[in-house]
Parts: sequence; C-alpha cells; structure tokens
Amino acid sequence: MFVMEKKIPLGIYIHIPFCVHKCNYCDFLSFNTDEKEKKAYISALIDEIKGRRSRYGVADVLYNLQTIYIGGGTPSCIDVHMTERILECIFDEFDIADPCNMEITIEVNPGTVTNEKLSAYKEYGINRLSIGLQSVNDNELKALGRIHSFRDFVNVYRDARDVGYKNINVDIMMAIPYQTMDSLMYSVDTIADMSPEHISAYSLIIEEGTPFYEKYGTDERRPVDEDTERMMYHETVRRLKKYGYSRYEISNFAIPDHESRHNISYWKRRDYFGFGLGASSFIGNIRYKNTSIFKDYVNHIPSEIPFEEKIKLTKRDRMEEFMFLGLRMSEGVSANDFEREFGVSLISQYGREIKKFTDEGLLVKTGERFMLTDRGIDYGNHVFSGFLG
Repeated sequence: MFVMEKKIPLGIYIHIPFCVHKCNYCDFLSFNTDEKEKKAYISALIDEIKGRRSRYGVADVLYNLQTIYIGGGTPSCIDVHMTERILECIFDEFDIADPCNMEITIEVNPGTVTNEKLSAYKEYGINRLSIGLQSVNDNELKALGRIHSFRDFVNVYRDARDVGYKNINVDIMMAIPYQTMDSLMYSVDTIADMSPEHISAYSLIIEEGTPFYEKYGTDERRPVDEDTERMMYHETVRRLKKYGYSRYEISNFAIPDHESRHNISYWKRRDYFGFGLGASSFIGNIRYKNTSIFKDYVNHIPSEIPFEEKIKLTKRDRMEEFMFLGLRMSEGVSANDFEREFGVSLISQYGREIKKFTDEGLLVKTGERFMLTDRGIDYGNHVFSGFLG
C-alpha cells in the first residue's frame, strides 16, 4: 500500500536590506546603495534559495510552502522585476499545496511605491501589503526621519485598494517624539476609520548606535515616560477594539481571519527559511542566522555563505521558547500542546513559575491555557525571563 509522506508546513522570509534613507530610530540591517550592488545582491539571493538543500542539509525533507514575507529595509525601493525574479525562483523551487490560499506579504514605504509597482506586485501573486506609516502627524514623521508624509500614505493606500488589495496592514508607532495621547489617538482613529484588515501598533525602542540613542538614550531623555507609554498602549487596545480589531498578539490587531499567518508561524515555532543578508531561519529545531557582511554574502558560492549563528536547540531551549513566544499571543500557551510536544506536563516543568506569576496577577488560566493579563503585558519581559533557565 502506497503511503504519501507528510509534508512539513513552511514559511519563507526574504530580506531586502536596501532603503532610500535610514530612519533616526532604525537599527535594522539596512542601507542605501547603487543599482549594481542591488543586482549583485538579488543574484546572490536567488542562488542562496536554489542552494538551500545542501546548505541546510534538507535534501530529503518535503515542505509545503504556505507563507512568504518580503521585508527589509524597504523592499519597495528595488525594481519590480527584481521582486518578480525572487518570486519566480521560489515558485519554481518549492511545492505549494494550495496556491490560492498562500499568504504573500511585502513591506512597502509610502515614499517608494507607485500605482504601477502595486499593480505589478498583484500580478506576481503578492496578496498582502504591510505599509510602514508610523503616524498620521507629519511633525512626528519628520522627527522619526521618515521620507513620506501622511498624504503620501493616503495616496498609496487608495491606490492599493483600487488595484484590488483586500489584505493590508498599517504600522503605527507609540511613544515617539512630540507624540501625546491625543495625537496618538488621532492616528489610531484616522487609520481605523480607513479600515485596513490589520494594524500593528508598537512602541519605539531606542537602540544603541542610532541617532535616537544619542538624543534619547537615557530614561531622563525618553520622548515619553514609561507610565504614559503604558497608558498609550492600553488606550490603543481599547480604541481598536471599538473598531472591531482583536488583539491576537501583544502588538498586532486584526479583523477576523486576517491575522498575519506568517508571523504566527514564528510565535508557534514552525519551520521557516530566511534568505538574504542577516536573515534568520528555523529548520528542524536549529536556528541559523546568515552573515551580516555584504561582501561575504554576495561573493560566496551559495553552499558556503557564512552563518553568523547556528544553534541546535536543546529540549530545555525548545520549552523556554514555547513559553515566551507562546505567551506573546493573546491565546497564550496550551498545557495540552506542551505535553504533546515535550512528553512532560506543563505544571511539572513550570508549576512554580506559573503560580508565582498568577499570584502576582500577571498570568491567568482559562481552561487548559495560560495567558498574560493586561498587567502581565505591561511587565511582559519580567514574565518571559521567568521561564528562562
């Protein structure tokens, strides 16, 4: 009797490290460059995709590709034909069980995308846009170092709807320079009134090595104090709920059936390939990170592109990730899933920590699931660290 081998669900992340101008707060792996280097990079990226079997030791593994996410940097700043080449390579190289049910996302910046680009993306199969707005207030955008205005965003959003996109995410940032509770709520209300299917609302993180760190890198110089930041977050949650958006992860909100399937795969620890400069992968309980050195990436043959990291997770590592990644989601972690995956009960492994955080009002139990309370979200890093060895 013939038995079909089960295929492993898979996501793919593509990193495009290029941007027109690096924002004042950005510590992502991104930079501006010329067309010659962009072309060399795309060629190396395609070679990496084709050479993955030997590089990751997965020649005999069968995958079922379900999501693609093209991020950056600013993916919309490269020529559309480069994007087409990448997607054609992926479609040629991977099995797709249900092409009509794929989620293919590209991040776009309102200052670098046109109606023609949006139409081309749609033709290539991209069916989800993530638009990096951050604020509807132009003075706040200027402080962040963004290259677009709110009017630029409105034009792109309308073009996207005209082209036929029915799944759009908009990014909103909290605790940024010149922002008040009123100006943040104006951003939230304005965007929610436009009815995107998904909204990401996250706080500014001031990272070392950025212009913002020089200006705001101490608690005394933060643009918004911690208490106000917490109030901003909870008011954003409350306001978005009124518009019909459910919080399914700490910083992510969606109308029903429009959660980011790709990002959920990260939080649920499913396999994914990350292709590109500095991209991370999670394959067979091994975490990889590509080199962040541009010349090493573009000049090596695919099978020899250096890994910056390669970490085989122990059982304890996997249990810890199950907890701190799972608790980011509003549904929390499942005791049944934990026991099914690790062969031990959740309480036997983390009973002391769960009791401590429950007593502190940071965790709550519903059925067989444990999840963060609103107060637990405020002190999420404290809770997450409690499950680390």
